[in-house]
Amino acid sequence: MKSLLSVPLSELESRLALLGQPRFRAKQIQKWLFTPGVTQFEQMTNLPKPLREALSQEFTLRTMHVAAILGTETDPAEKFLLELEDGNRIEAVILHNEQGQHSLCASTQIGCAMRCAFCASGLDGVVRNLTSGEILEQFLFAADVLASRGQRLSHAVIMGMGEPTANLDALLDALSTVTSENGLGIGARKITISTVGIPAGIQRLAELDHPYHLAISLHAPNDELRTRIMPSNCGTGVSAILRAADNYFEKTGRRVTYEYILLSGINDAPENAKELAGRLRGRNALVNLIPYNPVDELPFRTPSREKVQQFAQILESYGIQIALRHRKGEKINAACGQLRRSRKDS
Repeated sequence: MKSLLSVPLSELESRLALLGQPRFRAKQIQKWLFTPGVTQFEQMTNLPKPLREALSQEFTLRTMHVAAILGTETDPAEKFLLELEDGNRIEAVILHNEQGQHSLCASTQIGCAMRCAFCASGLDGVVRNLTSGEILEQFLFAADVLASRGQRLSHAVIMGMGEPTANLDALLDALSTVTSENGLGIGARKITISTVGIPAGIQRLAELDHPYHLAISLHAPNDELRTRIMPSNCGTGVSAILRAADNYFEKTGRRVTYEYILLSGINDAPENAKELAGRLRGRNALVNLIPYNPVDELPFRTPSREKVQQFAQILESYGIQIALRHRKGEKINAACGQLRRSRKDS
């Protein structure tokens, strides 16, 4: 059966007309579709029973089911392994903060083609892009989980499995529903799209001028080091990425965030911090420092607290604005791709 999440409103109206139903039924159905906790047509109580039965024979409201869970609602992060209709699996993480806000870290692809050396998502390569409906369903899943506790999904980071700009059409289609008043109504400025740093993708985001925030996974201040840990940098380069980010800022007026995962003995030396500061000095930028979340199959380790603080202090001494992220998912192995790999044979 076809996922109703992938059906445009106009197509739904046409299908309802064939069933002898008025057009306004489509908006009623759409409202139910994005009401947290509604996962069955029989819950759509203002629709005629014969219509609910007819819809249930043709469409499905959910295509994913939970294959595994790590963490609980009392942890800063809960990771869910979601199995898709074709048997493939993706990860989604719900993050909780001290202010009572709840965020979704969503995936855009099954696996990842970028093959960053420190990330588990790319160890098996990329299988395929997610559909807009599959991206949207992650949001609905998180909204359902939170609604069952009397909570609300308030923010999102597109920072899960996959490279968002490699599946941008489907992502933006899903986000248009997520931010719509007829959808989940999450403010566009509460959503961040994180990219490995593909200049063409950054340029396209600048031209489309959506109000989402942009984060670039930089992780190194020079090409030699960045190419070693991020093969996608080969043929692109840090300078080209920074030029694309500058163009994004000029066109949109929105500050760019640079993600920097600190890897012990790899990119966390004082000279790395000074070189990074030199690259970003004079730019309206925020550096999000992230101590590495270890992956069993990979050789990288987390720097000491003292090394992290030293790196942060050097950046600040050069006038670089920073945010030091606390590792919310360390206890549940929440680094991207870990749960999927650990359960891939089960």
